[in-house]
Amino acid sequence: MAQPPRRPRTLQDARTEAEAAFKKTTTKPVEAPVAKAAVPGVRELVSLRIDQDVLEYFQQDGPGWQDRMNDALRKAAGK
Repeated sequence: MAQPPRRPRTLQDARTEAEAAFKKTTTKPVEAPVAKAAVPGVRELVSLRIDQDVLEYFQQDGPGWQDRMNDALRKAAGK
């Protein structure tokens, strides 16, 4: 069975193939994000903007205000 004649490569075809090969070798594969396992009792440092009056409310009883705020947020989140 005779094969159809091969079409000669054009500059555009060669460039397209070269760009595809370059991209394939230089692009990092996209990895699926790994979900962090929630570890009980481990806290994460975050920056949070809250109203001044809310901050004063939690700080009015002195040290431990961050724990009180965390407890209130847990309750609000249904945890």
